[in-house]
Amino acid sequence: MILALESSCDETAVAVFDPARGLVGEWIHSQIALHGRYGGVVPDLATREHLRTIAPLLVRAKETTDDFRSVTSLAVTNGPGLAGCLAIGTAAAKALALALDRPLVAVNHLRGHAFSPFIALHEDAPADFDRKFGALLPHLGLIVSGGNTLLFRLDADRRITVISSTRDDAAGEALDKGAKLLGLGYPGGPLIEQLAATGLPDAYDFPRGLGPRSELDFSFSGLKTSLRYLLEKMSPDEIPTRMPDLCASYQQAVVDALVRKAAGALEQGSYASLGLSGGVANNRSLRAAIERLAAKNRRPVLIAQPKHTGDNAGMIAFAAWADPFATANRGIGPLSIEPSLALA
Repeated sequence: MILALESSCDETAVAVFDPARGLVGEWIHSQIALHGRYGGVVPDLATREHLRTIAPLLVRAKETTDDFRSVTSLAVTNGPGLAGCLAIGTAAAKALALALDRPLVAVNHLRGHAFSPFIALHEDAPADFDRKFGALLPHLGLIVSGGNTLLFRLDADRRITVISSTRDDAAGEALDKGAKLLGLGYPGGPLIEQLAATGLPDAYDFPRGLGPRSELDFSFSGLKTSLRYLLEKMSPDEIPTRMPDLCASYQQAVVDALVRKAAGALEQGSYASLGLSGGVANNRSLRAAIERLAAKNRRPVLIAQPKHTGDNAGMIAFAAWADPFATANRGIGPLSIEPSLALA
């Protein structure tokens, strides 16, 4: 049994994973309502909220694991993320590991996202997971979140190699900034998606980032700037009436840029499967577009379940088990906060 803690940003999460059964318990406290009034995450408030909520969540995990007696190891997110928030989860995990005399594994948050599409595969048949997982490697993964956008290769030895990343804004950041320009609330991505449902995705011609899809890096800063210039040309009365079209066209530009680069990576390498994860992976238009890309290339597609797209401890627990490159600290020691990518 692996007990995992996640506190990298604005969700406090705890999960329990049993390799023989899968995730047997997941608990999460979201801070969206807290930060919504400020239009974004306030680090100091987020840290205090983690401190307030992590103990009650651990109490629920304690009940599930027979007072922690069935826990054989612990895992915790050690980066990237907000330093104060990460410190709360790390301190709690180290204290529990010392009290229970159990090994503690530090998991990079992005490696958790990288492995999250395979959680459902394991839950379907835990005993047959290694065989099914091996048949899907090498795997091309796309992580799309508020802070990161990248393509990576997962090889047969489960080593991860970053293929490309964004040169400026992440896709989720572009959606949130676009929503702010449009006068919408926080988080902006879901609000844009909601309004885009009744809009025309080709009503406005927004840029699709860097040149040909053979150039695999992402760029979204020009998209945000294009929206700002367009809004400056529109009258105050026109913007509300065209809001669905603006949202649909803006969202489509993000989706097209992501899919085009993923298609370019598929053309340049040999992959047995395609995956999608990260907070923006919950966007229905993006999920459908990635499914179409996989079908066109006759590759199986693995998309993280909606509950595992955002910040969650389930993916941290699973990665601690599935990822051989996770770092064990059996003597606890100086388990440091890792702010860098550290995927490869």
